[in-house]
Amino acid sequence: MVQREHFGGGAGVAEAGHHVVTASAAVRLSEVLAGLSFALDLTEGQRPGHSVRSCAIGMRLAEEIGLPQELRSPLFYALLMKDLGCSSNAARFAALFGSDDHAVKATLKLSNWSDAAESFRFVSKAVAPGQSFLRRTGQMLALLSRGLEGAREVVRTRCERGADIAGTLGFTPHTVEAIRALDEHWDGRGQPYQLKRDQIPMLGRILGIAQTVEVFWSTYGFDAAYAMAAVRRGTWFDPDLVSALESIKGDVEFWDRLRLGHTLGEVAAYEPVDEAIVADDARLDLVAEAFARVIDAKSPWTYSHSTGVARIATQIAGHLGFSTPEVRDLRRAALLHDLGKLGVSNRILDKPGKLTDAEFAAMRRHTEHTQAILERVGCFRHFASEAAAHHERLDGSGYHRGLRGDSLAKTTRILCVSDICDALLTSRPYRPGLPADRVLDVMKRDVGLALDPDCFAALRVLLTTTNLAPEAVPPAVQLVPALAEDYIQAA
Repeated sequence: MVQREHFGGGAGVAEAGHHVVTASAAVRLSEVLAGLSFALDLTEGQRPGHSVRSCAIGMRLAEEIGLPQELRSPLFYALLMKDLGCSSNAARFAALFGSDDHAVKATLKLSNWSDAAESFRFVSKAVAPGQSFLRRTGQMLALLSRGLEGAREVVRTRCERGADIAGTLGFTPHTVEAIRALDEHWDGRGQPYQLKRDQIPMLGRILGIAQTVEVFWSTYGFDAAYAMAAVRRGTWFDPDLVSALESIKGDVEFWDRLRLGHTLGEVAAYEPVDEAIVADDARLDLVAEAFARVIDAKSPWTYSHSTGVARIATQIAGHLGFSTPEVRDLRRAALLHDLGKLGVSNRILDKPGKLTDAEFAAMRRHTEHTQAILERVGCFRHFASEAAAHHERLDGSGYHRGLRGDSLAKTTRILCVSDICDALLTSRPYRPGLPADRVLDVMKRDVGLALDPDCFAALRVLLTTTNLAPEAVPPAVQLVPALAEDYIQAA
């Protein structure tokens, strides 16, 4: 059940002696989602804060057109969470274009892809950059051969996935349908269902113009954003919404706030105060689970990794005598530990061979991204460092901070062991999942040096008493022997 309440301030309450924070009535769901939306910006290749700036623009337009009050809260959350489905088509973008999915998506948002000529120009520039003419030509022909239905399928995956996750978060049908209609256009030439005019929910129309204006505004500037909106009036955008946009052109204070980057701190001001949703513990669990789905959808090879790590970690913690609040906190950290992987290209995540030094360096940055995003979320900030440290090792050989020994909290040690275990149990592009006894053999080499002995002992009990059989799914490519037991790359 959704709780709504007026807010005046406050903070999470820390449990004495432990890194545990429980939700209080002062935790607004909007603050949690605004912080986590930076992970969605990463996935779409957008500048940090894209979602919250889009939210500000959309809510300002809602005010200008006199949107009924009962629709403003659903709009607010639809704007913040419009990209919930963005990770689900990342692997396909990378494979279809032979390119970094972030770069393709960022360029696509600046293209008038409903126009055939501009769409062709976009494709010809975006496919297989830096490759030979023959390779690029072959990649482009393969992509174009999929036709409109192929493009529609890619967009449909994203829109339906986003709408589904929004539904599981308990948002109203207005929010869910707005996210589903994110890429529909006023003239019926949008995707995926080619809705037109009033067939497109009003909230979906606002999402469409708000996000596109933000992308052009942050990339090319104020004048370019307005010029784009004028050109797409009556094609992409509802003419009335373009008129509303024109009417706020002179609101210097509003545009300055966006330019100065203050929007995240002020996002609560855009939420209808009488409809503010309380993020109690149950809802925070739901949010962590929802974003785990976003993370795991990024690659078909990690489709259950975050939930798998959470399952293993909580059982290890129980064996080690963690309290119920501590286990709950650890589970959230485990579900969110790979948030930063949303910023790693699928050309790296799904690569069937060993990573180059440059690719591995890019992969290693995902822990930094995880920490930066979680630190934006007040009620998750206390475990940001511990969640982001899941690749650190006792001997200091891990990343991204090179921590060692006593610098690693017990929760981090559990996450390290759980992360490796799940990575070895499940299939990767270059090898099938390993059986439990082989996983233990591989990991025990590093016990006491890199991995915590107590956590490994608890894991051994778990794997020998619980059926955590590996997937029966073989890798899609030929096995690379040198990578068969490479958990450093796999995790």
